[in-house]
Amino acid sequence: MRKILKKVGQPPIHDVPPEWSRRRFLGSLALTLPSAVLLSPAVAQAKAEAARSLRLYHAHTGEELAITYYEQGEYHPDALAEANRFLRDFRTGEEYPIDRGLLDILHGIRQATGSNGRFEVVSGYRSPKTNAALRAKNSGVAKRSLHMQGRAIDVRLNGVDTARLRKAALALRGGGVGYYPKSGFVHLDTGRVRQW
Repeated sequence: MRKILKKVGQPPIHDVPPEWSRRRFLGSLALTLPSAVLLSPAVAQAKAEAARSLRLYHAHTGEELAITYYEQGEYHPDALAEANRFLRDFRTGEEYPIDRGLLDILHGIRQATGSNGRFEVVSGYRSPKTNAALRAKNSGVAKRSLHMQGRAIDVRLNGVDTARLRKAALALRGGGVGYYPKSGFVHLDTGRVRQW
């Protein structure tokens, strides 16, 4: 005799066909779960996306960088080190580890806009000394700027106007987005999601 647990007026909670044993039911569940995981959109996207690459140009140093920083499920330490050097405080030469999430935001924006252009970097890492000097000249520079933590970047994207760049960044919801149309750049960071 099969017992079905249910509340009065409610459909059965466990209504397994009588010919199925518990072992058979669990076995079929074990066979279907892996295929469900493989078909999830996040996993499918990760498998389809073999590499994450960026092309950068630094507006102040004139340097260029083309890197593939992520491939086959791994971030490449050598490429990340190149990004740290490229995005250094150009005023002092100090380097700082750049948040990988910031590179992912740039990559996501490039994909969202369909652009093959390069990002023009206005500002990457800023040392506390540089940040203080900029803050003394401009009230718009934050005292605890995420630039000092390697978590912010100010950029343009060739072939994409700043309004569209801002819109793509906001849609990603990867962090803060500041819009500076008069200066012609967009601020991106990996802090909390916000805009100004």
